[in-house]
This record gives sequence, structure tokens and C-alpha cells, in this order.
Amino acid sequence: MSADAEALRALPSLDALLRAPAAADLLARYARPAVVDALRAALAAARARRGDDAQAAPPDGGALLAAAAAHLAALAAPRLRPVINASGVVLHTNLGRAPLADAAVAALAAVAARPCSLELDERSGARGARDAAVAAQLVALTGAEAATVVNNNAAAVLLALNTLAERREVVASRGELVEIGGAFRIPDVCAKSLAVLREVGTTNRTHARDYEQAIGPQTAVLLKVHPSNYRIAGFTAAVELEALAAIGRAHDVPVVEDLGSGALVDLTRWGLPAEPVVAERVRRGADLVTFSADKLLGGPQAGIVVGRATLIARLRQNPLARALRCDKLTLAALEATLALYQRAPDLAAQLPTLRLLTRPLAELEAHGAVAVDLLRRALGPDYAVALVDSAAAIGSGAQPTAPLPSKAVAITHPRVAPLALAARFRASEPPIIGRVHQERFLLDLRCVEQPTDLLPRNPASPIADRSSPIAGGVARPVSGDRR
Repeated sequence: MSADAEALRALPSLDALLRAPAAADLLARYARPAVVDALRAALAAARARRGDDAQAAPPDGGALLAAAAAHLAALAAPRLRPVINASGVVLHTNLGRAPLADAAVAALAAVAARPCSLELDERSGARGARDAAVAAQLVALTGAEAATVVNNNAAAVLLALNTLAERREVVASRGELVEIGGAFRIPDVCAKSLAVLREVGTTNRTHARDYEQAIGPQTAVLLKVHPSNYRIAGFTAAVELEALAAIGRAHDVPVVEDLGSGALVDLTRWGLPAEPVVAERVRRGADLVTFSADKLLGGPQAGIVVGRATLIARLRQNPLARALRCDKLTLAALEATLALYQRAPDLAAQLPTLRLLTRPLAELEAHGAVAVDLLRRALGPDYAVALVDSAAAIGSGAQPTAPLPSKAVAITHPRVAPLALAARFRASEPPIIGRVHQERFLLDLRCVEQPTDLLPRNPASPIADRSSPIAGGVARPVSGDRR
């Protein structure tokens, strides 16, 4: 028998590994099929390593069980987990957009583990509308006749167009046919609604006469889209909502406005850039207004439609409304968030999105000074750490040309590339998400609650990169690494 064959025979069998005392702990924590699969994978990896390096000693049973345990722990670890948002984007789509208020989190938790009155009319005992509570709140907050809620704003637009304009025409300005994140485009949403898009005007100029001339027997909707994620400047013209609403009334064609982010209050009260306020758009004549709940509103992911009661009733009767409806967790969190708009004495203090957007520079500077000191001591003398001016963004398409003044911690190293630094901070537990700008790795402080949040900690993982500056609990210096 060859030495290789003998080495492979020296590996314990799967049955022997399962009988080992250490396996009992794994079997108590994980399902038996999962443990068996993990041990088989460990044995296969050991055989493959032996094939690559005939001189390597075969692993013993303890090492194989440890490898299986690490594999099972990695599989059991949640993929969706908290991170530190030091990117400088408050409503970051990749990071879950709006953080929920404490009241919303409590409301969500209250209905998560037990039955709730989701579709129950408690007075009559009969079945009720699942979004009745939030619809009443939205009517009070916007002045609309009625409201309904679906799972995001794209769904709200889809539902509105399919209900009102299936196989008929939707008239929209070419300058408003936007593409939102993830390459979703208004024309594509319109096509999926089975409506026929009729473009009017040009990219930079659309006039009232363009809409007037486009209206015919097949016209079902005049669509207006808030160009939240871009700006056209210079020789431009657009039809204001009041004028478009007047055209719609004259021809008995409803006007639907997609506000995208959508604000329930005037943000200029807090010194923020102006965004269209939903109640104002209703007053100016929009028959339906759609907007997101998880952007400027600061709630959970949802799409909201407010407007004329007859139109909302038609949306509710569309079979798509059931396919696009929200669950109890979303509705509970949204109801609690809307309640803050109705009753909170200091909305900015209780709504995280508004609080983060309005944090004073002095507070960021004070936190930054502490963070710089902590990181200098943790990283060591090879790293240059400084507090610098930064430009944060609202995010999610809101006011892309109006940056928020902010502060950031800038980190550089003569032999470690900024992208490598970014990767290493992302490997922290929890991950710390910064950005690279002008050959520096930046940790923007606008969304960082405490300076200590920026101290990277090594995750308890057997595959942790021991050359990482975060190995051993906190960051340590590394030289000569430009990966």
C-alpha cells in the first residue's frame, strides 16, 4: 500500500467522527443531516489537501470536528445583520435606508410573535381592511380623501397605472422618465402595468401644449414624475402640477404623481433642502400621489398612495393589490412612525432619519476628535488619521445636488491602499462601511452614533485574515500590503 493511501486510511471515518464526544455538542446544536454534511465536507477537504501536499500530516478527528463546527457556525450566522454606516449616505439603499424609530421597533416586535388585529374590525368582529389604521393616519396627515399601502413605491406606481390605464395610454414627459436604483426604469414599470406609454416634449423642455396635443380617446392617465435622483439645468421647461391638473380636469383624465422619496413635512424647517411635501401636492391638484415610506418619511419599506377616494377604491379592488400588500410587521412599524408625525412634540428627536439629517456640525466635530484619538492609538504610528470636512448625502434619490456638510475621519497608510483599508473595516464585527475619496479612506460621522463605533473589532472566524489590521480584537499596524 502506498504512503498516500495509508495517510488517507488514517483519516477517521464519518461514523467514528459522529461517535466522538465532541460531535455530541454539534448534534445538540444542529440538525443531524447538517452535521453529517459538514463532516463529509471536512473529510473531502482533508483528502484534497493531502493530494496537493503529500508531505502534510493528515488532520486528526479533533481538527476535522473543529472544521465542521466552523462550517456550521458560518452557515448559521445571519447574512442580514447590523452594520456601522460611515458611508456619508443617510438613506443608503444597500444599508437598508431609513433606520426605524424606537416606537416603530417596539410596535413591530409587539405583533411579531403573537396574533394581532391585522384584518379584524374589533367593533363588529368582522373582517376589516389590513391598512385601515395607516390609511386613516395618511388621510389626516396629507389632506387626501383616501389612502392605501403596498410594499414599495415602484409597486404603488405599478398598481396605479395598471388599475387606471391597462391597455390604454399614459402620457408622460420625456424629461421625467427616470431610472431609479437597480436599473428600474419608469418606462419598464409602465410596460409591466400593461399601459401604453406616450412620451411628450423633449429631454429638457416640455410644455402644456405637448400634453394637450397628446390627449385622445385612449388617454387614461397624465403621469408626473419627480426627478429626485438627477437634475437638468440650463435651457429647460416643465409643466407645473397645477397646470397639469387643470389639463386633466378639462379632459376628465386623472393626474398621477410619483414623488419618489416623498416628504410629509417641510424639511426646510430644519434647514434641509426643500423636497415636495405630499399634502401640498394633493392641494395642488394631483388625483393620486405615490411615494416611499422608507426614505424621507423614515419608516419601513412600503409604497403609499393617497388621493381621490374613488380612485383609491379602484386600486384596492385590483387583484394586484393583494399580491403587493404589506405584512403585519411593515404596517405596525408604519403606523407607529406616522403616529410620531401626528403627536411627537419634537419630531427630529424621535425620528432617526430626521435626527441624522439635522445633526449639527459641532456635534460631529466633537465626536470626530474622540474618534481620531481612538483610531490613532488602535492603528499605530504607521497610519495617518485626521478629521476632515466631508460632504454627506441624503441618499435614495433625494436632493442629489445638495450635499450635507459633515465631518469624516480620513485614514491613510503609505503601503496599504485605501480600498484595502475599506475591505478590512468591512471585515470588522459589526462591519464598518466607509468610502474611498481622493485616495483616502473616509469614515463619515453623520450616521455614526458613538465614536467607539468606528473601532474595528476582529470577527470570531477561523478564516479571519491574520495579516489584517483588525486581527486580535482591534486594529493593529500592517506594512507592505497593498491587496
